[in-house]
Order: sequence, then C-alpha cells, then structure tokens
Amino acid sequence: MEQSWVETETVRSNLGDARLNRRLGAMLEALGERPGQSLPTAFQDWSNTKAAYRFFSNENVSEDKILEGHFAASALRIQATEGPILILQDTTEFNFKRADPDKIGFTNVSTGRKLKDGRFQKFTICGLLMHASLAITPEGLPLGRTAAKFWSRSKFKGTAALKRRINPTRIPIDQKESIRWLDNLRLSTKLAGAPERCVHIGDRESDIYELYCLAEELGTNILVRSCVDRLAQEGRTTIAQVMEGTSPSGTHEIQFRDGQGKQHRAVLSIQHATMTVRPPIGKQKKYRHQDLQIIHAEEIDPPEGRAPIYWKLITNLPVTSHADAVHKLEWYALRWKIETFFRTLKTECRIEELRLTTVNRLANCIALCCVVAWRVSWLTILAREAPKATPAAVFTEAERNLLDSSTPKSNHAPCRDLAFYVRAVAKLGGYLDRASDPPPGTTVIWRGMSRLADLVEGPRISRPH
Repeated sequence: MEQSWVETETVRSNLGDARLNRRLGAMLEALGERPGQSLPTAFQDWSNTKAAYRFFSNENVSEDKILEGHFAASALRIQATEGPILILQDTTEFNFKRADPDKIGFTNVSTGRKLKDGRFQKFTICGLLMHASLAITPEGLPLGRTAAKFWSRSKFKGTAALKRRINPTRIPIDQKESIRWLDNLRLSTKLAGAPERCVHIGDRESDIYELYCLAEELGTNILVRSCVDRLAQEGRTTIAQVMEGTSPSGTHEIQFRDGQGKQHRAVLSIQHATMTVRPPIGKQKKYRHQDLQIIHAEEIDPPEGRAPIYWKLITNLPVTSHADAVHKLEWYALRWKIETFFRTLKTECRIEELRLTTVNRLANCIALCCVVAWRVSWLTILAREAPKATPAAVFTEAERNLLDSSTPKSNHAPCRDLAFYVRAVAKLGGYLDRASDPPPGTTVIWRGMSRLADLVEGPRISRPH
C-alpha cells in the first residue's frame, strides 16, 4: 500500500511521543485539505482546535522537529533525481499586530505620520523572520525544503550601532545575521548527501566572503549575485576594473514579467572572466583568496520608465564559454521560485492573520504551513513537467471519483492523467481553462484543493452510522 503524502512528509519526524507524532500527521492533513483557512475552520471542531493549540505550545515541539520528516523526504526526492540540484536561499519576514509585541519579538521600527512638533510617529513592528532553503531541479520542480531558520531581531539588536563604530568586515560572522547563509549552506549540503551536485543560489545579500570559503571547504557550488566590488588579482585592482577591460562574449535575449505582471523582453550583453578574488582587508589573515568566475549581464538599450537589468554574478562553477555563462544566468533566473514559495505561504496560508500569541507557537505553525505551501508548489509544477504521471500518487480514489464527476461530459474523452486532475482541481478554484489561458497557478490550485476537501467530506458525513 502506497503512503499518503502526509505519511511521506512526517514518517521520519520524531517528537518523542507517539501521540504527538500522530497529532502532527492529523494537523498536516487538516491544513492540507483546507489551506488558507483559519485554524478553527481547518480543524473543524473545538476539540481538534484545542488539541492544535496545545500542540503548538508544547515545549517538546519545535519547528526543527516538525520539519524533520519533510527534510528527510526532500533528501529522498533529491537522491531519486539525476544531475544538478539548485538550492535557493532567501529570507522573508512575517509581521503581526499585537498589543504586547515582546511576546513575539522585535523586527523593525516603522515610521508613521508626522506629529505636530515636527517629529514622526514611530511604531514597533513585531514578528519573526525565516531564512529558508528550497531544492529544485534545473527544470524548476520543487523537491522540498532543505533547511530553515526562524529568529527575531532581538538577538541581533544593536548590530547596526556596532557597525557605526567598527568596520563591518571586522565583525565576526557569527555575530551577524549573515551567519544564517552559512548555516543553511552547511545543513543543505549535508542533507543532499552529494555536495558536488548542489548549486547554492542567493541574491545580493548572500555576497559574503565566508560563504565562498565554506563552499570550497565542503566541496559544493555557489552562484550568487554580487553587491561588493571586491579586491581582485594581486590586490591592486577590483572586480569591476577587471571586467571593464573584458570584451563581451555575446548577447542573450530574455523574457520576463514585472511586478504588475506585464510581459517584457530584454537583450543582455554578457561578459565573463575567471579571476582571483581577495578577502576584505580586515580578513586577509584569516581567509585565503578564491579563484572564481565572474559573469556580468547588462541590458542593451533599456526602455524608459523601467530600471535596466544588470546582473553581476559570482560562481565557483566552470564558465569557459558564452554558452556556459548563459546557462548560469538561466539557473540564477530560477531564484524567483523561492519568492513564489514565500508569496504562496503569506498570501494563501495567510500567515500574518494567525492569532497565536507567542513566537514559539507562531514558528511551529508556520513550519507546518511550509509543508503545505511546498506541496501546492510541487503539484503545480509537476503537472507541467510530468503531465502523464499517474494521478494515484497525488489524489485518493475518492478525490479522483469526485473530480471525474465534476468534469463536464464530452464526446472527446480526455486522458485521465495527472494534468487532467490538476486542471479539474484548478477549475474548482476558478480556473477557466480557455485555450489561451496559461497553465493553472498556485492560487487557483490552492482554492480548488480547499473546495475538493469539502466535496470529499460531504459524502462521508452523509453516510448512515
């Protein structure tokens, strides 16, 4: 008998108590059936809701233990694939409105309206941050989370003031929030079990010299967007100065959507070079130089009214040709997948509407919702990449029967593959399925799964006992 998706994601979770393990599975199933609903709606009655609240506040439960099973399942999915694994890293912030923000933790101070005395009103924003790593294939299929770190800025409060007195490059990395990039790289590489297959991708915030050194130490790969013009070659020049004298290797055309969803086209001029990158002056006694590849991609003739595209990438992967440089640009372009994951988590799971009152309860609930958000993203992309896959691996027999019944009869009987059932779920969520429509996205699939759960529940409760 095949495992359900809930069993797959929790079978290796160990909360130290069989009852807690069972409760974890039951709660994940409930949240997966009614994603985005309030906790009382998801858990259906007061008894189950109260048990969920007790679970989130249990001192033996933590976000690491909740995600332990999902991490193990992610490792199995990585091992079942071939070729490179792209591990995307990024940070997101969850903000909450609370009368007592100290119970959750400080994130930042927001500036409000101007007061009569000329000063601006200040508001303390409470919440927590999550730094996550998401493993995907080069085709964009999300294989699962590989690391996660939750924290509030109270631990690092005063760091900004410290930077005003001390050169930031002289502050030890373990005293900065930036340590999370190194922690996740180390944990994800260990989980994957094949350092040479991993390519850790990060935005400009990940441009950390210690990260380059750790990647070399672990024998793994990095592809990050640069924001620092570092010392290069013998130390008497910089990366930017070397790249100024590098001839373009060619051009590359890309298509993308802006924040408003408008389609754009851009032609990029590409330069690439291999050079010695030196550590900051304050760290040259502790860290050795690195031989890295630099890729610059700058838009040619950008239109007015839109910021030009200019990517500066650093990698320890081989880049010996124009085709290699384009290949790495295409990999970096997949970084938006983790942004989509965060948007799904915030918008569809409605994390910032949770009424839990302490940081530990919130972190435990968010960890559980992360698995649900991953499953929706996985299902969305899987239906595009492997449309002919067997639907039995995703949907139960009862769900397939209901989706069959909800599909209008036609003379042309469609193939009952995975793509058919995912589209049927999307239609329940408002997807129109017109010939010109793009494949269904996470939002309509999310809504459709919630409706499907209600349809499955109807016949069950109507049966005579």
